[in-house]
Amino acid sequence: MSTIKLYRHALSGHSHRVELFLSLLNLEVELVEVDLLGGAHKQPDFLALNRFGQVPVLEDGDTVIADSNAILIYLASKYDASNSWLPVHPTVVANVQRFLSVAAGPVVSGPATARLVTVFGSGQDQARAIQISHDLFAVLEGHLSDRNWLVSNRPTLAEVSNYSYIAHAPEGGVSLDAYPNLRGWLGRVEQLPGFVPMQATAVSLAA
Repeated sequence: MSTIKLYRHALSGHSHRVELFLSLLNLEVELVEVDLLGGAHKQPDFLALNRFGQVPVLEDGDTVIADSNAILIYLASKYDASNSWLPVHPTVVANVQRFLSVAAGPVVSGPATARLVTVFGSGQDQARAIQISHDLFAVLEGHLSDRNWLVSNRPTLAEVSNYSYIAHAPEGGVSLDAYPNLRGWLGRVEQLPGFVPMQATAVSLAA
């Protein structure tokens, strides 16, 4: 098997979701840290891997895949022989895709953006991002009222794609206290064999 390389930043939730899935699949990976603050993601050698200049990027032999959700689909399609993470049943796979869209939509504009302001000092509207987060979490709290997992009776890519930024929402000033079902779901993800946490930030450690 060729060496898998993951170009990532340790504090990137997009990177963590891929690192998490690689660990859940028990795949060996070489982690390549990309110095975002130093602008390494805008240099020609990195842009040759991803023209959009974003982490993460996966290199699997001669195959290069950018975009975290695309990487998750690639890894599930290639390395999960059980088809449990990306089920083949049309309804189930459609609902997994639905939650991949949630991860790329309100999770990014909500908890991920709120965290960017606190952790990285970005100039985005944190109050708006916090409101989006609570709107989303209220929906997920109801969705999880009678189920353990987002889509089926076992974890799928829906869990992997959404976990990181939701778990670290408090770093962006978004409390999870009002969402016991959501917190229970986070705990179940954290109990999965092979789970690896995302690196804590200075904001988190000071809390």
